[in-house]
Amino acid sequence: MKKLMLGNEAVARGAWEGGVSFGSGYPGTPSTEILEYLVKYDDVTVQWAPNEKVGYEVSVGVSLAGRRALVTMKHVGLNVAADPFFSSSYMGVNGGLVCVSADDPGMHSSQDEQDNRLLAKAAKVLMVEPSDVEECRWMTKEAFSLSEEFDSPVLLRMTTRVCHQTGVVHPEEKIVLPEKKFVKDIPKYVLLPSNARERRHKVEERLKNAMKFGNESDKWNPIFRKGNKIGVITSGVAFGYVYELMSDEASIMKIGLTNPLPLERMKRFAESVEKLYVVEELEPYIEEALKAMGIKVFGSELRPYTGELNLTIVEKMLKGKESTKVTIDLSDAKINQRPPTLCPGCSHRGMFTIFRDMGLKVMGDIGCYTLGAINPLKSMDSCMCMGASVGMAEGLDKFGGEGVSGKTVGVIGDSTFFHSGITGLIDMVVNKSKATLVILDNRLTAMTGGQPHPGTGMDMKGNESPRIDLVELCKAVGVKRVRVIDPYNLEEIKEVLEEDLKAEEVSVIIAKAPCVLGFKVKLGNVVEVNVDLCTRCGKCIRVGCMAIGEKDGYPVIDENLCNGCGVCVQVCEPSALAFKKQN
Repeated sequence: MKKLMLGNEAVARGAWEGGVSFGSGYPGTPSTEILEYLVKYDDVTVQWAPNEKVGYEVSVGVSLAGRRALVTMKHVGLNVAADPFFSSSYMGVNGGLVCVSADDPGMHSSQDEQDNRLLAKAAKVLMVEPSDVEECRWMTKEAFSLSEEFDSPVLLRMTTRVCHQTGVVHPEEKIVLPEKKFVKDIPKYVLLPSNARERRHKVEERLKNAMKFGNESDKWNPIFRKGNKIGVITSGVAFGYVYELMSDEASIMKIGLTNPLPLERMKRFAESVEKLYVVEELEPYIEEALKAMGIKVFGSELRPYTGELNLTIVEKMLKGKESTKVTIDLSDAKINQRPPTLCPGCSHRGMFTIFRDMGLKVMGDIGCYTLGAINPLKSMDSCMCMGASVGMAEGLDKFGGEGVSGKTVGVIGDSTFFHSGITGLIDMVVNKSKATLVILDNRLTAMTGGQPHPGTGMDMKGNESPRIDLVELCKAVGVKRVRVIDPYNLEEIKEVLEEDLKAEEVSVIIAKAPCVLGFKVKLGNVVEVNVDLCTRCGKCIRVGCMAIGEKDGYPVIDENLCNGCGVCVQVCEPSALAFKKQN
């Protein structure tokens, strides 16, 4: 029976059909929904990991136990998991091991635009790339078989458009797998240099066998013949654009098994056409392999080097003209801009208001609170990668120069702290830093939809689980100065910051309040405006709450959005804002 599914849902379905026993990962758009769908299958053990490295390592352990395991992450998450990812290539597998890398061309929700096809090549693991939702299902299912057949982890490379497109799938029943158990094999699984040198040869042998398989596979690397004048080699979501535009006038080779590339098959295809194009997003991965064989090909010089492809770009590439597809011209339309903003009542708003007003240098991190960098709060000075705020605050505090040293804070969310902030804090302690770290503790991984983390106190099914105490954790790594504050109390925030910034030791401030959206918190009565007292100074507007608008220079409160947090009331010096009294 056909079903309509999201790409990420189809990956979960394919994993289940393929007999997966375990799923792990760290939430990150556009990969998050995979595990949220997989957890719905009661016969699969699914759990969030504190970071991608841990999720990958647990999955390797499951594989060694003889079971099939899936580990999911966005593209930058594979950077965190790179250490076990590369080494597991030498170890190989027992049960099938599939790792999802959800790349983000166009950087819809990411800080960079890396192409993880290059990481698969560097790690010398097999890689597969679905182009539509049905392929998400069957390629995930078959990837486990490939993993076991070629003794390799398999990278399932997705992109945002594949993850989040909806399409028809053809579900199948779950396969029955023969029982496997852990097998003691020190030369294979213990990567001492002497063992690793031997395993290195196994890796090359595996790639040769996988390339032979790819060269002969019509299923994984199909060719759609339509004359010999124009040929196009493509993969992933780009295939959909190419097929829609060129299926009646060009021969198309779609590569589904993209590492190792089927070089001989590609060469034969190239020789069968007069003019050859490669259509792929981001890096010229396929194109460079063809050029290395001396094959003339047109590709990267005809497309943007950054961002996603679309029908317009591909048509211009292949036909040298603007798209003939019907489009709607919105150039004259007046569309209200809606910049991203913190939710009404968000506990982070008060913190960033004070950071700004105190003129602090703020080393930021990845999370909802990164929105503190944009207008009107505009009080975050850096954001690089998960956990980087801690070390960057330490470094800037030590060598920031006049006007910086002593006025630097690192800001990190609770989930991100568990992910990769703890080691940075240990470095602060051991190296006698005097920097201040602020942990914004809202008890959820809020940015990706409210997933639990080690400090939440529940697992991903909502069952109660041990809750790691941030105060005790910070003390355990050697921080003596740890304070918990109410992030809605602006006076307390300022007082504690002023004290800790003068301290001659590392300090941690934990701003503790539950996520208003995730926990459905109503903080207080709505706020009302007394225009007779209002001086139109604009301070309430500058807290950046979407519940506060402006009309004729006066603030206007949207009672449907106001959560009663009181931040705007506290910044209003003439007391023109006050909580509305209940009748």
